[in-house]
Amino acid sequence: MAYVFLFGAICAEIVTTIGLKYTDGFTRPGPSVAVVVGYAITFGLFAQALRTIPVGTAYAIWSALGTAAIAAIGFTLLDEPASATTVAGIVLIVAGVVAVHLGGAH
Repeated sequence: MAYVFLFGAICAEIVTTIGLKYTDGFTRPGPSVAVVVGYAITFGLFAQALRTIPVGTAYAIWSALGTAAIAAIGFTLLDEPASATTVAGIVLIVAGVVAVHLGGAH
């Protein structure tokens, strides 16, 4: 069940981080409130995951998958620039998390 909470935290963080783009520096009340609520949900789910999953493993998975997903959304939906170097960096981040997870950090 802990990995379900972690996956939920990752999804909530992805949606909320994309939402930050629409707050216009927290000058737009609707998106700003949605972001604050979204991060509260994110951290609530993450805290539940940490009851079982070691923090190093959980944070590595959360940050890597969140980074990769946000970057992919930025490239594909938000017309943000993507270079071979950027994509290679994201692949290395994900590979690093796999190494941490397989290396016994869990």
